[in-house]
Amino acid sequence: MFRKAGLIAAAMTLALSSTTALAAVSQQEADKLGNSLTPLGGDASANADGSIPAYTGGITSAPAGYSVGDHHINPFPEDKVLFEITSSNYKEYEEFLAPGQIKLFETYPDTYRMPVYQSRRSASNPQFVYDATKKNAVNAALIESGNGVTGAATGIPFPVPQNGLEAIWNHILRYRGQAVQRFGGQAAVTSSGDYNLIGFDEKLLIQYSDENAKPEELEKDNILFFFKQSVTEPALLSGSILLVKETVDQVKEPRKAWKYSSATGRLNVVPQIAYDTPGTEADGLRTTDDFDMFNGSPDRYTWELKGKKEMYVAYNNYDLHSDEVKYEDILKPNHINPDLTRWEKHRVWVVEANLKDGFRHIYQKRTFYIDEDSWQIQEADMYDKNGELYRVAFAYGINYYDVPTQWSTLDVYHDLNSRRYLAIGLDNETKMYDFTIRPRESEFTPNALRRRGR
Repeated sequence: MFRKAGLIAAAMTLALSSTTALAAVSQQEADKLGNSLTPLGGDASANADGSIPAYTGGITSAPAGYSVGDHHINPFPEDKVLFEITSSNYKEYEEFLAPGQIKLFETYPDTYRMPVYQSRRSASNPQFVYDATKKNAVNAALIESGNGVTGAATGIPFPVPQNGLEAIWNHILRYRGQAVQRFGGQAAVTSSGDYNLIGFDEKLLIQYSDENAKPEELEKDNILFFFKQSVTEPALLSGSILLVKETVDQVKEPRKAWKYSSATGRLNVVPQIAYDTPGTEADGLRTTDDFDMFNGSPDRYTWELKGKKEMYVAYNNYDLHSDEVKYEDILKPNHINPDLTRWEKHRVWVVEANLKDGFRHIYQKRTFYIDEDSWQIQEADMYDKNGELYRVAFAYGINYYDVPTQWSTLDVYHDLNSRRYLAIGLDNETKMYDFTIRPRESEFTPNALRRRGR
């Protein structure tokens, strides 16, 4: 089922048994980037039957009619549905599906389906990200048994991953622009389709992704990114603000977080915005480290790189992203509207995380399916302590071609026990993300948070 990556077992032993793991990729291997490998380490060739095409650089310019600030128009408007996978035929395609997808066909047999389109390898990043990735390939290393990265900046740290920890750090550190302001919100949807919208105004300043970032400076300052999330609706919650300072070396200095309450006018340090702490206003449908499919310290799990798999994943979901669509068109009982989704066959890295003995988390096991062209986690399957599928999450991706970056337009978390789901990133009825902002670090301090709250 999986194509094993070379030297996985040996590299895992090295990474997990030493304080600092040496970079395992030679210059000869790094020189494959941009040739037989994509600039970020994917297989540049087509698959055997051509259903996954060769990589030709992804989207390198915006389609005609697009202006910065618009919702991103579909660059493939002529593409049609090739076929649909449903509860009646999914077994014909089972080798290209993950357990979580199969579970949704079985749980919602009358309504859940996957419209499959032509595969478009649209992912792309700026050239300076590719240049940095090539440098990182021979210099980056895991530190403290994988809880941080050294010798890397701007690009993917481990484009030729040797173990599961390197692969998950590639997702955490993938390029999403140098800074972004996001508008929109999330909805926790009941089994009947009812929901209340929680509106957010978010700012993200990613020190690691700065074009001029230097590994030694990142390690000295120990800052990965700053994140500020303000609640804009409903009125009862409006004005509450969360501030997060994310570190590169999370052993040296764990994540720090503060929260301003509009109800009390108080600013408090939040000791545990991490791991399986319930997500902000998420109605108990995701954990904190579920956000962005996975974030934070990986120290509570062992990580195994299982290899690669051809799989149908949510890709080029521009219809789901459109400002001509309303939230009520998307949010339906049990799952989002299948008619607005697009699924394509791509190659993904498969990474399995198992909870370490002596550690606590509501997920005993997690399996991540990571796009080879962007390092975006496309799907996450989460299992409970009994080994049963508990939650299934999908990232519905697009290329934000004004940056450019491959990122999700909507993340959806299915809770199989309650038959509810959480949709994060709803922006169809708001302004589009602003990737042009360049906020100052001084905006991301407790004092700034207090002043803004007032």
